[in-house]
Amino acid sequence: MSIDLSEAIQLLSQERGLSEELIHKTIENTLMAAYKKRFGTDENAIVRFEDNKQVSIFSKKKVVEHDDVYNPVDEIDLHDARELNPEAEVGDEILVSVDASEFNRQSVQLAKQTARQSIKEIQKDTLYSEFKDKVGEIIIGYYQRERNGDIFVDLGKVEGKLSKKFQSARETYHPNDRIKALIKEVNKTASGLQIVLSRTDPEFVRAIFELEVPEVYDKTVEIHKIVREAGSRTKLAVYSNRDDVDPVGACVGLKGVRIQAVIKELEGEKIDILKYDADPARFIKNALSPAEVREVIIMDERSRKALAVVSDSVLSLAIGKQGLNVRLANKLTDWMIDVKTESQFREMDITAESRRAVSELFGDSEAEEFFRISELPDVDPAVAKALFDNGIDYIVDFLDLSQEELDAMENVSQEQLDVLRSLIDDSVEIREEDTEEYAEDESEAVEEEAAEEVECPECQAKFTLDEEGYSAGTIKCPNCGTELELSYDEKEEGEQEE
Repeated sequence: MSIDLSEAIQLLSQERGLSEELIHKTIENTLMAAYKKRFGTDENAIVRFEDNKQVSIFSKKKVVEHDDVYNPVDEIDLHDARELNPEAEVGDEILVSVDASEFNRQSVQLAKQTARQSIKEIQKDTLYSEFKDKVGEIIIGYYQRERNGDIFVDLGKVEGKLSKKFQSARETYHPNDRIKALIKEVNKTASGLQIVLSRTDPEFVRAIFELEVPEVYDKTVEIHKIVREAGSRTKLAVYSNRDDVDPVGACVGLKGVRIQAVIKELEGEKIDILKYDADPARFIKNALSPAEVREVIIMDERSRKALAVVSDSVLSLAIGKQGLNVRLANKLTDWMIDVKTESQFREMDITAESRRAVSELFGDSEAEEFFRISELPDVDPAVAKALFDNGIDYIVDFLDLSQEELDAMENVSQEQLDVLRSLIDDSVEIREEDTEEYAEDESEAVEEEAAEEVECPECQAKFTLDEEGYSAGTIKCPNCGTELELSYDEKEEGEQEE
């Protein structure tokens, strides 16, 4: 028996926005459910559509002898089969039309429930597929109702939820207000489709810039990263894929018209647009805008720690209210940034490399002095240790070594020694005046050692001996005239001569 469902199919398609293919599938599932309820199985049931209007349901039965029919649901005797098809033979399979009037009340009731559930699931799947592809996009809806601080937004086909935690503190809403939000999540739940909306997500700012700045939309200018504390401040780093396009200028727009449109949408939230730089020091310097940073010192590259030096007048601006500016800069650059003034930086105990940086920063006229080999910048620690083990600690001692003495060194190669010598040439300046001062100091020390002081045992007067007097066997005290006999150790003299 065929049923004309053309009007019902057309009505469902218009009201529910379902395709005819999905409606056909729903009708098929409904009739199958009714068939199974009536006959106990649907394995031999077949549903057919003719011209997308007529629908029929058949039972597929096997032709058997009259006395061999044990299950009328899937078997038919030869006599009845030949009434439907004169050419039927035993063992053939034949389709027998099922009259819908054979379905009892329970079967019909089950069919209705199956139809409703199928349509509901189809709608859910259709909307899920539609909105799942829109995650990360901007959508516009209207304030419908509020519950426990959460706002439910009418999106047309479905309802969206703007949770309290995804609302900016700057914003207030009233019934029928137009709301622009980001589709953050799309979930299927037992009660239906759940569309999670947000106005605090950093991606909401990205989507707004794509709407307001054509260069961002067409990827001429790209946003490297956005960090945000909704309602207070947003920082975004941008860069250009074309040398002739200024990324910051493109986002700001002529006379600031573009950035003002974004700020208006965010209800007056502060926005810092800065240029992304692959060099971490320059990027950190940019990230602390609007404060002007004098210099950035990389303290520990492995643990990503840096120090930003600013003048006293901009320290509070660099840190921001309750540390907001530097906190956002940390998130934007993925570096731990410590902000110090110039005077604070001078008082810090920092490494040799950082001392060189501060010397350059503050324009110190005196160059850093190196005495030990281990203090040299970029020196190989293994080479410094090997030389120390060989009794060589100071740079001047190393420079005084002969080639034979260098060859006799243990645990250090000639190549390593050559590299060290080049490093000394690049890092240490040997000045002639330093050598002369060193020689004068040595001469004075020898003279002081030679001018030995003597005390008279009689009058306790003290006087010094010159080199000639020291060589004599006796000498008179210049105070009381007592003759004194002097002697010295020959071994000490020999050592002095060497």
